[in-house]
Amino acid sequence: MRINIFTIFLISVMAPAAMLWGQNTYVPDNNFEQALIDLGYDDTLDDYVLTANISGVTELFVDSKEISDLTGIEDFTDLTQLSCVYNQLTNLDISSNTALTYLSCYFNQLTSLEVRRKNALTILKCDVNQL
Repeated sequence: MRINIFTIFLISVMAPAAMLWGQNTYVPDNNFEQALIDLGYDDTLDDYVLTANISGVTELFVDSKEISDLTGIEDFTDLTQLSCVYNQLTNLDISSNTALTYLSCYFNQLTSLEVRRKNALTILKCDVNQL
């Protein structure tokens, strides 16, 4: 059986693109995912957000949304500003968000805040927590 060179070319070009566009970010907190839906980054409350929809986001403001878990924030790779005040967070890990320069997470219930490798972080507002 003879394989068409054009078919091989299409598969080699399209497969990586399809994998990128098909990747999802796990967002288990329904209130966080609903906030992302309200902001236009998602359209279905199903614990997943298309990673391609959030990878270029630079600012995220999810204040007063009753969020208790920001799992999925690690895939916001271009995020420079994050505000998540007045929620119900008990821990927050932004160690993967290396472009982050501004973090406002006050009035939560944080007992853990992971900011390792935050060389760009210049403003941190985290008072009124349990740190």
